[in-house]
Amino acid sequence: MRICRFDDDRLGVVSNGLVHDVTAVADELPALKWPLPRGDHFFNHLDRLRPRIEAMAKTVPGRPVSEVKLLSPVANPGKIVAAPVNYKLHLDESRADTQINFGTQVKTIDDYGVFLKATSSMIGAGDVVVADWPERRIDHEIELAFVIGKQGFRIAEEDALSHVAGYMIGLDMTIRGTEDRSFRKSLDTFTVFGPHMVTADEIGDPNSLDFEIRVNGETRQKSNTGLLIWNVQKLIAYASRAYTLYPGDVFMTGTPEGVAPVVPGDRMHAWIEGIGEMTVAVGG
Repeated sequence: MRICRFDDDRLGVVSNGLVHDVTAVADELPALKWPLPRGDHFFNHLDRLRPRIEAMAKTVPGRPVSEVKLLSPVANPGKIVAAPVNYKLHLDESRADTQINFGTQVKTIDDYGVFLKATSSMIGAGDVVVADWPERRIDHEIELAFVIGKQGFRIAEEDALSHVAGYMIGLDMTIRGTEDRSFRKSLDTFTVFGPHMVTADEIGDPNSLDFEIRVNGETRQKSNTGLLIWNVQKLIAYASRAYTLYPGDVFMTGTPEGVAPVVPGDRMHAWIEGIGEMTVAVGG
């Protein structure tokens, strides 16, 4: 199943290029009161709601995806966990390019571990990445992203995939400089998720997916998740040693070689095998 959020926070299921509005199912979510429970409210209850969502999607008419504004499939992640330099060739280019490393020593993910991005940086495929720091280089980074569906702490690698609700395309936009990653990658609009979330049962092995990003029709990055230094399971196991993972938490698995600048007016077209494709505009 492909779940999206669109227009004015509508809930949809995408099938054959059409969005079927199943927002009425969200009315079955329990009422909330302060203090709010941890985790994204929808993903906390997705397993219970899924049969109703699937049934309703078959009975309501669809609208072409091109006619709706796609928002991030996850509305309220508790945290966004990101993996730095998690492809060997990106590590090599980061060490070689002073416009990326700014004279610092680029180490491996074994040295860095994971880092967190601000949830306020998150947008969807129908939004615009704002690149309004003209004196600084701003790069695209395409990544496989996934959503946690089951709470866990100190999760074993062999159990890790059972905690995944689904997968998305992620764009980890980055402003180059000497500041910490969590600052440079957390500017407003710098975390793009979409076009929808594909439930884990439709993906199977997330560690063997082809993907590509083109900017204005030119291929910039093209790789396969089989080249991840730390795969999906290892990222979950490592991060969950430090913090409890809650439904709706999102992981970004890292980007391959080919990172390059974007400027206002550019259009980024991203594709991941089994998930889909999205075109995201860059504005100023």
